[in-house]
Amino acid sequence: MSNLLRFRNGGKADEQAPPAIVVEGRRKATGGRAPGRVLMTMAALFCVYAAIGGRLVQLGLTEEPQVNLPESRPMASRPDLVDRNGAVLATDIKTASLFAEPRRIVDVDEAIEKLRRVLPDLDYEQTYHRLSSDAGFVWLRRQLSPRQQSQILALGIPGLGFRTEKRRFYPGGETASHILGLVNIDNKGIAGIEKYVDDQGLADLQALGLAGPDTLEPVRLSIDFRVQHVLHDELVQAMDRYRAIAAGGVILNARTGEVMAMASLPDYDPNNPYNALEKDRLNRMSAGVFEMGSTFKLFTTAMALDSGLVDLDDSFDASKPLRIGGFTINDFHGKRRVLTVPEVFIYSSNIGTAKMADVVGIQGHREFLKRVGLLDRMKTELPEVAHPTEPREWKKLHSITISFGHGVATTPLQTAVAAAAMVNGGKLFPPTFLPRTEEEANAVATQVISPETSAKIRYLMRLNVEKGSGSRAEVPGYYVGGKTGTAEKVVNGRYSNDKRFNAFVAQFPANDPDYVVLVVLDEPKPEREGIGATSGLNTAPTVGNIIRRAAPLLGVEPDFGHEGEALLVSYQ
Repeated sequence: MSNLLRFRNGGKADEQAPPAIVVEGRRKATGGRAPGRVLMTMAALFCVYAAIGGRLVQLGLTEEPQVNLPESRPMASRPDLVDRNGAVLATDIKTASLFAEPRRIVDVDEAIEKLRRVLPDLDYEQTYHRLSSDAGFVWLRRQLSPRQQSQILALGIPGLGFRTEKRRFYPGGETASHILGLVNIDNKGIAGIEKYVDDQGLADLQALGLAGPDTLEPVRLSIDFRVQHVLHDELVQAMDRYRAIAAGGVILNARTGEVMAMASLPDYDPNNPYNALEKDRLNRMSAGVFEMGSTFKLFTTAMALDSGLVDLDDSFDASKPLRIGGFTINDFHGKRRVLTVPEVFIYSSNIGTAKMADVVGIQGHREFLKRVGLLDRMKTELPEVAHPTEPREWKKLHSITISFGHGVATTPLQTAVAAAAMVNGGKLFPPTFLPRTEEEANAVATQVISPETSAKIRYLMRLNVEKGSGSRAEVPGYYVGGKTGTAEKVVNGRYSNDKRFNAFVAQFPANDPDYVVLVVLDEPKPEREGIGATSGLNTAPTVGNIIRRAAPLLGVEPDFGHEGEALLVSYQ
C-alpha cells in the first residue's frame, strides 16, 4: 500500500520491488484472456445467425403455404355488350370482395357485431362458424359497393381484407334483362346472350388466361336500346292499365329476321337478380309456350290461299255452329250468314276458318305449320327456348281447333317470326339477336309461301285494322295491319270463360312491311266496368302506342298519301 501511494505521488520506488516486474505480471493476468472471449462471442453470434438463415431457407422451400390466402388468379374479363348503335348494355367494373383470416380474429363476436352495422343482412350463425374455424381464409361477402368497403375499413377489425374483383354492370337495369341474361358470382355467363357468348369460345379463352380487357372486342347486338325502352315502357303501362299478370312483346325486322327489341314482364334487374329464378320471371317470349288464339287464323288463311284451293273471292257458310265429335264450334260475335274470305278474317270467324282448314286437309295443315316453323324448337342465340307442343295424332277435330289457335302451343317469338314470313314476300328467316344484312338474311331464308299469297295476307291484315277487330292499332301514316288473338286459358283441364291469353300481331307499313310487332297480355282485365277484355281492346291499342313511338326511331317515315286504302299489290 505505501509503495503504491508513493508511485502516484512521484516518490522513489523500493529497491526490493521493481516496478517493471509488477506491470508485466498484471498484463498477463488480465489482457491474455480478452482475445479468447471475443472469438467465443463471434462464434456464438455466427451460430445464431446461421440457425436463423437455415430456418428461412427451410421456410422458403416448404411446399405448403402457411396461410391459405385467396387464389392469385385474375378474375376473368368479359367483352362489353353493345346495341346496334354502340350503346353499352353490359360491361365489367371493378369491385371489392371481403375476406377474413380467422386465425387473426381476436374477438369473433365483436367482429360480427361491427360488421353487421355495415352489412345488416349478414347471417350471424354462418359468419360465426366461419370466423371460429381454423381456416386460413374465408369469404365473407363478394362484390361490395365502394361505400361498404370504406365503412368496413373504418371499423378497424384485424384479420379482414379485400380483394379486387370484376363485376358485371348493366346500365339499363331491367330494360333488356331477358335478352342480356346473367352472370354468376365468378363472372361466368349463365343465361341469355351472356351464356351464348361463353359458349362461343369465351370460356376457353378465360381458361387459357387470354381473356383480358384489352383483347376482347365488344359484342354488338341487333337490338336498338331506344326502341327496347319504348317497348318495355309500353308493356309496363299496359300491364298496369289492364291488370294483367304478365306481358310480353317483340319487334322484328321483317326483311332480315333481326330482333330489334324484346321484353317479358315481370322481369328482374340483372344488377341485383335476387328474384330472377322465380317462376313468374320466365322469359315468356321464347321460353314459354301458349295457345296463341286467333292469331293462328293468319296462318290458316295463308295456308288456304297458298294451296290454290281457296281464293279471296270464295265464301264459307258461317250461318250456324259447326258440330264435330261431340263438340260445337261457334263464333264469338257471329254474323250468322255466308262470309267471304276477307270477312272471315276481319270478323275472326271460327266457323269460316275451320272450313278453310278442312279444304286443305289434316296432313296439309300439319305440313304447313311445320314448314313455317311453328311445330319445331326455334333456333336462335338465346339458350332459353321452349319446344312447341302439338297432338300426338292429328285428327279432324284437332285440325279444326288448331285452325283458330287451340290445340297447338308455341312461343310468342316464333309466332312473330312466322308472321313476318307471311308478309315479307314469303321468306322465313331464323330470328337473330346479332346484326344481319339483307344479303346474309336471304342466304339463310326459306321460301314458305308465294309472294302472291304474301300480298293477299298484307291486304287482309290492313283491312282488319281499317274495318275489323284491329282498328285500335291504327297509327296515321304507317298503314298498320294486324290480327287479334283472344285465347281462353286452360284451367284444371278445361277452357276458362274468364281467363284469357290475348295477342296482337302487326306489320307496318302494310304495303311494304319493314317491321312486325307482337304483343301478348296474360289474363288482362277490362280497362273499365262495362266493357270486355278481348284482344282488340287491350293488345291492339298497346301495339299502336308502340308503333307510334318506335317507328320514328327505326327510321320509318310516315306517309299520308293513301290513307284509308287497303292496298292489294298484284304479282301477276
